[in-house]
Amino acid sequence: MQVLVLYYSASGNTEKLAEAIATGVKESGGVQCVVKAADDVTNDDLVAADGIIAGSPVYYGAMAAQLKAVFDNSVVVRAEMGNKIGAAFATSGDASGGKETTLLSIIQAMLISGMIIVGDPLDATGHYGTACVGEPDEKASLNGQKLGKRVAELVKQLKG
Repeated sequence: MQVLVLYYSASGNTEKLAEAIATGVKESGGVQCVVKAADDVTNDDLVAADGIIAGSPVYYGAMAAQLKAVFDNSVVVRAEMGNKIGAAFATSGDASGGKETTLLSIIQAMLISGMIIVGDPLDATGHYGTACVGEPDEKASLNGQKLGKRVAELVKQLKG
């Protein structure tokens, strides 16, 4: 069983949140975690994963083009994407900077691929996914870990 944490990060903030999420996946035990920047992700990576957690900084209220390209290129493996667990995370430069719309843009691509979408757990924020302003602080990192663990646990339930 495998969870892929993929992200695009220009400033390093989204990458830091991806690493926190990966920590949560690994804490779950029994699930391999692969962390990759969007530019390094192949369709084989997507197909191999049982769970996919994708993240982006906010770019005009949506995911960055580099992450969108991963989803655009996955059209040839769309039939193999169904029933994978999917989740999203985002970072922004401002408190009202479009984090939720960015999360929804990622979730929308996952839904079109037939994935099973989960938000972050209720003991995190209980919304669309993990998000923060700027560099993830301790609370955002903890919420990211909770999201990673939730996806890993669901992968184990679905695929185990």
